[in-house]
Amino acid sequence: MTTLPLDPARLRALFPAFSEPSLAGQAFFENAGGSYTAQPVLDRLDTYYRANKLQPYGAYPASIAAGEAMDLAFERMAAALNVSADWIHFGPSSSANTYVLGHAFSGWLKPGDAIVVTNQDHEANTGAWRRLAQHGIEVREWAVDARTGQLSLEALDRLLDAKVRLVAMPHCSNIVGDINPVAEIASRTRTLGAVLAVDGVSYAPHGLPDLAALGADIYFFSAYKTYGPHQGVMAVRPELAAQLPNQGHFFNDIKPRYRLTPAGPDHAQIAASAGIVDYLEAVADIAGPSVEGANPFRRAHAAMRAQEVSLSTPLLDYLRNRNDIQLIGPSDPLRRAPTIALRHSEPGLALAKRLATHGVMAGGGHFYAWRLLEALGIDPNHGVLRLSFVHYTTPEEIQQLIAALDAEL
Repeated sequence: MTTLPLDPARLRALFPAFSEPSLAGQAFFENAGGSYTAQPVLDRLDTYYRANKLQPYGAYPASIAAGEAMDLAFERMAAALNVSADWIHFGPSSSANTYVLGHAFSGWLKPGDAIVVTNQDHEANTGAWRRLAQHGIEVREWAVDARTGQLSLEALDRLLDAKVRLVAMPHCSNIVGDINPVAEIASRTRTLGAVLAVDGVSYAPHGLPDLAALGADIYFFSAYKTYGPHQGVMAVRPELAAQLPNQGHFFNDIKPRYRLTPAGPDHAQIAASAGIVDYLEAVADIAGPSVEGANPFRRAHAAMRAQEVSLSTPLLDYLRNRNDIQLIGPSDPLRRAPTIALRHSEPGLALAKRLATHGVMAGGGHFYAWRLLEALGIDPNHGVLRLSFVHYTTPEEIQQLIAALDAEL
């Protein structure tokens, strides 16, 4: 393994979970289901609950401070994503956010309009859009290659025409792991005047993207998978958000933050999300000047991806040499996120249980990618074994996983 750009010991010192006695010796390989929470997030959450757990934006000092802590989270999250604060919306979860978006689009689109969805998605970013067929919207499926699980631009081009008003797709599949070319797809949708909605839930843990560079109109992800509290973060182009029908109380129609999140998460969790951005700045500091980037967030992104590529390489090399296991998605670590799904004759959950006896915490199942597994010829109830990690995983844990796979598969 090449020299890592990030010192694992310094990274892990920022996560209380790595000092938790009950987790000692347990290698965490189910990060795609939710990452450990960074200390800066916990610090902000604790401060809010202790000093400001009351109605924000009021007339008295504690309430004013509560609102300011929430405002800071909007501003900090926007800075990390390279957009203005009016792009940012916090909701209870990504699934709830897309459900509300789907309902909003049902009042914005017109019968006869067309949308494009994929079968590579988590159901949260396909089911909500597919329901628009009930409103007379034509739903076109951008289907994966049944052999590789990947999406091709050529297949998308065959679906695009002047009727298409929306394309919904994942930045990265939570099964295939392939990183889709969002900027290229945004260029295509922009030419048509269509909206591009991107599910970033499986990509964002590996570095928050530069949304200005991607060009998507909607980008959403889960804060609890990016080292924060359990809620959903959604970035929506302000001009589009203003056009969509209000989904909140009628008297909040003039308040952009309330129009697309009718039931927001705990105020403290919004405030605590600023800690995600604090953590990314700490990652950039750990990386130091050897990692290039225009600002701390781009440096953090570059360092996290480089770290994960280095960690993925020996595992993917090992899997490439196993004839009894099918790796889903590309074997090139540069092309994928380290969310690695394996097809095996034994059900995924059964395999995960056996790995647990070796101190490896992995996942098994369909992971809400039901349509994708069916397209790949895999019974969703049989599922896959999923091994997902992030930049704070250590080389020693990779070797622990390989040894466990050797012993049990």
